[in-house]
Amino acid sequence: MTIPATRPADRYSPLYFLASLGAGGLAVTFFMYLFFWVPHPGQPVPVFEDVAQAFASGGPVMQGMIAVAYFGIAVLAFHNIRLLVWNIAQYRRLKGTPAWHDLTSTNAETQLLAMPLALAMSVNVGFVLGMAFVPGLWSVVEYLFPMALIAFGLIGVLAFRQLGHFFGRVLTRGGVFDVTAHNSFAQLLPAFALSMVAVGFAAPAAMSTVPLTAGISLIGSTFFGVAAILYAVVAAITGFNSMLHYGTARESGPTLMVVIPIMTVLGITFLRQEHGMTHTFGAEVSAVETLVFLSRLMAVQVVFLLLGFLVLNRQGYWRAYIFGAGDSAGAYALICPGVALSVMLQFWLNAGLVASGLVVKFSVGYWAISALAVVIQIVMVWFTFHLNRRHFGRARGSAPVPAE
Repeated sequence: MTIPATRPADRYSPLYFLASLGAGGLAVTFFMYLFFWVPHPGQPVPVFEDVAQAFASGGPVMQGMIAVAYFGIAVLAFHNIRLLVWNIAQYRRLKGTPAWHDLTSTNAETQLLAMPLALAMSVNVGFVLGMAFVPGLWSVVEYLFPMALIAFGLIGVLAFRQLGHFFGRVLTRGGVFDVTAHNSFAQLLPAFALSMVAVGFAAPAAMSTVPLTAGISLIGSTFFGVAAILYAVVAAITGFNSMLHYGTARESGPTLMVVIPIMTVLGITFLRQEHGMTHTFGAEVSAVETLVFLSRLMAVQVVFLLLGFLVLNRQGYWRAYIFGAGDSAGAYALICPGVALSVMLQFWLNAGLVASGLVVKFSVGYWAISALAVVIQIVMVWFTFHLNRRHFGRARGSAPVPAE
């Protein structure tokens, strides 16, 4: 007799929400083409009308870039939503099962925060789709901002409820948190979720012309951003201490680089706040201050990128879980750092180097740095579909067992 073969994704883990998250992040990287390369006078982001005008008046290079951007946004947004729906269905089936009890009685309970993380990303993707594909969106955008704030607020409540259950268990009952299993940055996932809520909450601050809407956005995004920073600091310090004692958990090695997307998301949060404070409330922030701020964030990202690659290479993670026989849902955590670096490079270049006058827009140096961001993006697109084939593709045969 044989045991029917199964796909790795059939052994469900909430970490598969990261597959939806990664696809959504990549959709945003394609929107960066439009954001930084298509003129959009009159509003802080490009909308359908701006892109249509650029396509009609631009040359073959501009038209090709727009076509690639639209194709990338459409395909990856589809995968983002498809994988989100699949994950929600699997999540609901998991609840109440013995596997759910095991999950929520260990350190791994914080994996549940991958759900609000992916939900927040999908709301951001919805805005990208609206700006790129919906004519006349900007005429009603002030009515959409309060709805966005409500959506992100509800996602934030969900994240805090899940965290409250976790903290209520581990902080009131001694001995239930396994310090020996804390030897990774897996516990930074809640900080990532809270920072994703913060960046979404900050969007109206950057784009709304209504002071009340922008003010609520500033206050709410500050709350979630500060909460993310506090949690990240505590989890990183205790996690690093455990890694020094017990080594890094091999399957959780990719979490060493989760600091990279947290830095990008918080960085965009603060840039959005800065834009709102400048254009709505009359604050003054110089371009060189923004450059230094983004450079500091990138320095942190590079340090953790090097640390992550060092540990993953020493542990043979690539041979075990990316190109070998093993499969781990946590491998999807490797998409986020690449996406985050690509996006951060674009902001560092345009909001930092160009704005401060160090690089001329569309010069050779400009395109050299842009090319680096695009190369990282392309690698992450390939990596995403590589993982999808491994985890969601056809089962790899059946395992024979002796007949009784």
